[in-house]
Amino acid sequence: MALGNHSTITEFILLGLPADPNIQALLFVLFLEIYLLTLMGNLMMLLVIRTDSHLQTPMYFFLSHLSFVDLCFSSVTVPKLLENLLSKTKIISKEGCLIQAFFVLDIGGTETLLLSAMAYDHYAAICHPLLYGQMMSSQVCMRLVWASRSLSFLDAVINIPLATNLNFCETRTISHYSCELPSLFPLSCSDVTSNVTVLVVSTVLHGFGTFLLIFLSYVRIASIILSISTTTGRSKTFSTCFSHLVTVSFFYGSALLRYLLPTSGSPLELIFSIQYAVVTPLVNPLIYSLKNKEVKAALKRTLEKCLQWHR
Repeated sequence: MALGNHSTITEFILLGLPADPNIQALLFVLFLEIYLLTLMGNLMMLLVIRTDSHLQTPMYFFLSHLSFVDLCFSSVTVPKLLENLLSKTKIISKEGCLIQAFFVLDIGGTETLLLSAMAYDHYAAICHPLLYGQMMSSQVCMRLVWASRSLSFLDAVINIPLATNLNFCETRTISHYSCELPSLFPLSCSDVTSNVTVLVVSTVLHGFGTFLLIFLSYVRIASIILSISTTTGRSKTFSTCFSHLVTVSFFYGSALLRYLLPTSGSPLELIFSIQYAVVTPLVNPLIYSLKNKEVKAALKRTLEKCLQWHR
């Protein structure tokens, strides 16, 4: 992807998180710990799922890809945030800014599609248990993962090249800790109508489209759960979906608001971005490990193997 050179401004200033120097030092320590825990948590999930024979099912197949995506998502934004917390200049080149925006769109879009694929997996397991093997065969699972990656890549390829043609003539300060298209549009002295339209349309199709699939899946799942006569049976069936519902709530609520609401530079925009790009990749491994007996058992087996290797 060739980045155009159509503007007099060649770099931007990322204001990051507003705070005095002393607080920024504390924020650096906080976000460094969050980043390291995110890497450790998601790498742990990848290791356990890929090496434990008891977790070779479609649900954990999708969860391993979700962990990989969360690891990448955090690595796209947090290192630059950490750098800016220690730096006085807080500069990012225009090319670097657009590249970061590209990966935020690409990886974030992949996460939404993976979450919808996981909802479909729950739907197939609960609503069609006898046909589950056919509906969620290894070939179907691989196709869903590749479709998630391809559609998200296409979404980014459509939006980012349009942004390379924008002119940035005067203002170069971004009131944010990372480069995202909603933050770039207000800085342009070009007509951004087509850019905003394309971004909103792609967000609605991508975001609400996948959310609708998740919603319809859980409407059907809820009807099955309510038809179960025993309270124990209902509780056990719902518990398999609980972790996924928490993840969907965390990610979709903040991401859709960030990309659909007009950019105003308010602190809420920072909060939304931190929630889906920093907090969600951190809590996903915790949600899926703490609420899942199979993952906890697999983690125990993996740790025991590691201890045996070191003896």
